[in-house]
Amino acid sequence: QVQLVESGGGLEQAGGSLRLSCAASGLTFVRYSMGWFRQAVGKEREFVAGITRSGGTTNYADSAKGRFTISRDNAKNTVYLQMNSLKLEDTAVYYCAARLTFNDEVYLSRGEYAYWGQGIQVTVSS
Repeated sequence: QVQLVESGGGLEQAGGSLRLSCAASGLTFVRYSMGWFRQAVGKEREFVAGITRSGGTTNYADSAKGRFTISRDNAKNTVYLQMNSLKLEDTAVYYCAARLTFNDEVYLSRGEYAYWGQGIQVTVSS
């Protein structure tokens, strides 16, 4: 049974930093492309960042470029999202997602991911 468990969220002031972690189990982690999405109240779930199986290639939403960094540790079955220079508009529930792939690609669409974590709240205050 595949499980993705996010941690590291919480309340942070604007301009601050948070590091999200997503621990995966029940899968062969190195075979999965991973992504981070977020959903703010009243909005659709949107792509934030993605990383290939190897960790060699990443992709970011425009809103995350230059501020967020996705990384993974295949030995620990964990993917991370380092969020710096947080803004009020980063407030959302953040989800990690996994997609089994035979290609070393990043996937940007919600529908391309088969497995999801339960989500974790990130709140940025002024």
